[in-house]
Amino acid sequence: MGRLLLIRHGESEGNRDRAFTATPLVGLTPAGREQVAAAAGWIAEGYRPAYIVTSPFARARQTAAILADRLKVPVHVDEDLRERCYGELAGQPYGSARTSPGWDPMTYWLWCPPGGGETLVEVSARAGAALDRVAAAAPSDDVIVVSHGAVMVSLWKHVTGEWNAGKVARNAGIVVVTHEAGRYVGAVAID
Repeated sequence: MGRLLLIRHGESEGNRDRAFTATPLVGLTPAGREQVAAAAGWIAEGYRPAYIVTSPFARARQTAAILADRLKVPVHVDEDLRERCYGELAGQPYGSARTSPGWDPMTYWLWCPPGGGETLVEVSARAGAALDRVAAAAPSDDVIVVSHGAVMVSLWKHVTGEWNAGKVARNAGIVVVTHEAGRYVGAVAID
């Protein structure tokens, strides 16, 4: 059996400002670095990851670098783990989603941010394919997968079949996914 440790990046400048991040170049705050260091300590106590796979965005790569330094493992980048595209809402406050066309909290996974955004269904297909590749490449290893809030929601759906009522993992929050023989057999959010 293998285990995938899905972790959301530490607090970014966008998270701190309560806004959809305007660019992939936005990095971690000092508080975000502390969150990731604490998560690295928790991982080191119970897991022996073989490597880390990360989103290409700066805040995720910085998270992966902190984890890799503590755990002494290599880092690989997978473009399909990038954050959801928020289209015209990039740089806007989180609350702007609730006032945009088509927003319905009962079917939030179908909502598409205006101006070229992605639905969570689309993110789930893209990021889920990346997770499947990681699981297939490491059938009995522990592997860390660093991504983003919307990606974590989408991966939860991919693994469990449930949208989990839109719960977004906290910054540096972890979900442990077990897999065996090409299928996911369990997922536990670590609070």
